[in-house]
Amino acid sequence: MRGTHDSHRHVVVTGGAGFLGSHLCAELLSRGTEVTCVDDLCTALPDHERPRSDHPGYTMLRADVTEPFEIERPVDLVLHFASPASPADYLRLPLHTLETGSLGTRNALALARRHGARFILASTSEVYGDPLEHPQSERYWGNVNPVGPRSVYDEAKRFGEALTVAEAEAHGTDTGIVRLFNTYGPRMRDHDGRAVPTFIRQALAGEPLTVTGDGGQTRSLTYVDDTVAGVLAMAASDLRGPVNIGNPTEITMLELARTVIRLTGSSSGVQLIDRPTDDPMVRCPDITLARGKLQWEPTVDAADGLARTISWFRAHRSA
Repeated sequence: MRGTHDSHRHVVVTGGAGFLGSHLCAELLSRGTEVTCVDDLCTALPDHERPRSDHPGYTMLRADVTEPFEIERPVDLVLHFASPASPADYLRLPLHTLETGSLGTRNALALARRHGARFILASTSEVYGDPLEHPQSERYWGNVNPVGPRSVYDEAKRFGEALTVAEAEAHGTDTGIVRLFNTYGPRMRDHDGRAVPTFIRQALAGEPLTVTGDGGQTRSLTYVDDTVAGVLAMAASDLRGPVNIGNPTEITMLELARTVIRLTGSSSGVQLIDRPTDDPMVRCPDITLARGKLQWEPTVDAADGLARTISWFRAHRSA
């Protein structure tokens, strides 16, 4: 049911200085909600791309969530989004990724419990691994390599989900889990290693777009505004989840590369390179639960979302 938690006054966003976290902070501030961002800045956006520190409703707490932390004033919602999320980051910070998903989740849950706040865990479609079920519903348990190079991220999120469920059962904490599919949009770092910013950066520079494998693998790309709306709909509900938040329209990586080339007007070509180990072949959410319980579904199509993102990258390059 929506509307249970519609009047959040003060929200803590862990990882609020990152790509998705910064959009969450900005949207909450636009609604008149006070926001405390907790971030160690290990994968943060540059200062000028984050919410302004002099905004009257915004507080920045530089802290590592793997260590216990406290917020002195009342909190009624904790959005736990702290984690290296791109392969470039979690492969560079493997232990920190695992600790953020375990110790960081524990500390964020403890904060929510002390304040009697609702807690939302940002999990990921990566909990499904290289799926044997397609599309992926929340009932699917996944096909994850627990010792592969991607496991530091995949298993951190899977453990975080288990910890969140155990917290709710053991202490009655009001928790929810969202499984986020590939999100893109303005403020992505151009060298963060994910496909959309990589392709846009390469196209704008006139470089070949590096597509892995034969480019036939699919992803579900969700524009950041849609993801934010889904997360906040989950926060306003009483659902525990997990709930998939993603776009059920698949796109192949080769199609994505060609779309970026067309939208940028680039003369770039496509260069096929080796696929990373354990790279999933397909990725597509079943969003029946989100549609039915949250009345949420994405509204921004790929052409529109990519055009907005490209415009931002053009302005960012010339700034």
